[in-house]
Amino acid sequence: MAKSTANLEEIAQRLRQEFSEKDAAREKALRLSREVIRYSSETIRALHRQEIDKARSIIEQGRASLAELDQAVAQYGELLRSGFHHDAQKEFAEANITLSLITRQPLPDPESLGVSPAAYLNGMGEAVGEARRYLLDSLRRNDLSPCEELLAAMDDIYGVLVTMDFPDAMTGGLRRTTDMVRGVLEKTRGDLTMIFRQRELEARLDKVSRTASEEK
Repeated sequence: MAKSTANLEEIAQRLRQEFSEKDAAREKALRLSREVIRYSSETIRALHRQEIDKARSIIEQGRASLAELDQAVAQYGELLRSGFHHDAQKEFAEANITLSLITRQPLPDPESLGVSPAAYLNGMGEAVGEARRYLLDSLRRNDLSPCEELLAAMDDIYGVLVTMDFPDAMTGGLRRTTDMVRGVLEKTRGDLTMIFRQRELEARLDKVSRTASEEK
């Protein structure tokens, strides 16, 4: 072996060890990110079934998995900035914000959730879609009580998202999410307006019918 490469194997061994540790951390992080996303999806599913206590229990499992995920990638900057880590944070934020909207509680902030600003804002945008779904389900149950407040909250969220005019590289593609929210908001406002007008018309017709019956 040449003198200049006498220490090459030692260097190579150290590099292999570093890559091996990073690869193990990546595999663990991928597993944990899938756990966070699954818990978040199950939380939202429970909310739409009106199983609020179950939803709260499930999202705490997601919180624990997210904390473990953060610990797994803490030493590796490229993993910390990876797409799967961002997606896990976004789904976790969406589930928590949806829970707050449906239960009419103050929104959690990014710090309390342990997520990045970009993940938080995109999760908040996605929560608008879940709020629309819950609102429509309430209409089908003939329950109008949460509808106007949910629509107002959706409008407030859009009002904030539209002001976040920064490059997509910083916001994680927030502009696309904001466009989606605008479309969802317009459709929901139209649906709700139509239902209210229909109810008003039905009430007037019922009043006319009762008046006519009394006159007879």
